[in-house]
Amino acid sequence: MAKEFPIFETDRLFLRKATKVDANHMFTYLSNKDVVKHMGLEPFQTLNDVYDEINWYQSIYDEGSGIRWGITLKDSDKVIGSCGFLNIKSKHHRAEVGFELSKEYWGKGIASEALEAVLRYGYQHFQLERIEALIEPNNVPSQKLVERQGFIREGLLRHYEFTCGKFDDLYIYSLLKDDVMNRRNR
Repeated sequence: MAKEFPIFETDRLFLRKATKVDANHMFTYLSNKDVVKHMGLEPFQTLNDVYDEINWYQSIYDEGSGIRWGITLKDSDKVIGSCGFLNIKSKHHRAEVGFELSKEYWGKGIASEALEAVLRYGYQHFQLERIEALIEPNNVPSQKLVERQGFIREGLLRHYEFTCGKFDDLYIYSLLKDDVMNRRNR
């Protein structure tokens, strides 16, 4: 029996499974160089690129190594971004979080709202102790986003990934369950 994909809502958003029906909307932002430049991806060229991305979302969910939600506004069913976990290591109670958002929605608090809900889900549902974010040094908006959520920058991973024909340095950030509990108790 297949496990049911979790769906949840925030004040302004629904986070749900992205499907091939969403491919056209997802293509809008995944083909934008400004959106994907810090994701280690080239701008998507075809809908087949989006189908591959959706298939990857499904594969990490099926194998239990991740989960990725499509982000939609409550008044629209259009997927405007995604947020979720990858590299879930249940034995070590840790995962990596990732996110992207259509450029037209930047600066409106949407990514922050989605990320906060996903983090809460990770601590409650996966019993995570540690959530990591790997962010390129020149991706200042994402650094500020995770820092507002309480993430701590631990260091620089030099030449950590090889993407788009080059080696990328990545800052590693973490948020521990205790960090979240301590922030709430202040």
